[in-house]
Amino acid sequence: MAPPMKNLLTDLSHYVRCFHVFLAKSTEHQTMKQFVEQQLPGLLASTGSGKSAINILSVGGGAGEIDLQIISAVQASYPGVAINNEVIEPSADQILKYKERVAATSNLDNVKFTWHEETANEYERRMKAEKKSQKWDFIHMIQMLYYVKDIPAIIRYFHSLLDAQAKLLIILVSETSGWETLWTKYGSSFPTDDLCTYVSSANIKGILDSVGLKYKIYELSSHMDITCCFTEGDNDGELLLDFLTETCEFSKNAPPELRQQVLEELRKPACSENRNGKVFFNNNMSVIMVEP
Repeated sequence: MAPPMKNLLTDLSHYVRCFHVFLAKSTEHQTMKQFVEQQLPGLLASTGSGKSAINILSVGGGAGEIDLQIISAVQASYPGVAINNEVIEPSADQILKYKERVAATSNLDNVKFTWHEETANEYERRMKAEKKSQKWDFIHMIQMLYYVKDIPAIIRYFHSLLDAQAKLLIILVSETSGWETLWTKYGSSFPTDDLCTYVSSANIKGILDSVGLKYKIYELSSHMDITCCFTEGDNDGELLLDFLTETCEFSKNAPPELRQQVLEELRKPACSENRNGKVFFNNNMSVIMVEP
């Protein structure tokens, strides 16, 4: 009998390996960078006005690739203004990579970095225990709400930390993406182990509407080459399947019927597009900019 399926987050180093293959095979970061460079400065137009320092909080900052793009966009809008950039990130490995990236990047003299090796929930608990409630000019949560137990509560908490002209930026998978199709149909068969929840732009809009928060949505078009998933034993394909299903060694541990159904689903037009003999998964994202 196959061992029971385990959630990908039970093995963080395996998760990071899968994530790196995902980034290599998808246009995720290129698409985000384009948004940060071309649209974000306009959306943050009044955020730092008249301030001697701009406070940015990165919730789930990972290895800092997008964070540094955001800082660069803020620097371009507010030349010479000091930036205090604090990062909440539970993975020590990711924080180490983030620090290496900062060390190798020029033009960060006016930026102070602080890293907190903890989850968003742990940060909230610590701040409340220490009776601290710093206000922030810009808070961003990029592709991290899947790993939060109580999503409405975490959004409410971080929204409460916004200063008067501040913004809360949320990026996550779009309800128009292949993720929505795959997880709506098979999510209940994947082992979330209470470590993650499937959530898309549709859920977040519902949460924001229910608490009466104002927001704007921007759709980002992205895709991922999953052709290698259909070659049995292909190492990158196996890691991508793990990432798509949030399952450790999905091919080895999933019931054969489920594995077959998932592979068939991934080929369908609701999930992917076939171009020149390759299969491109719809990895569309939504950017949700929440007002204070």
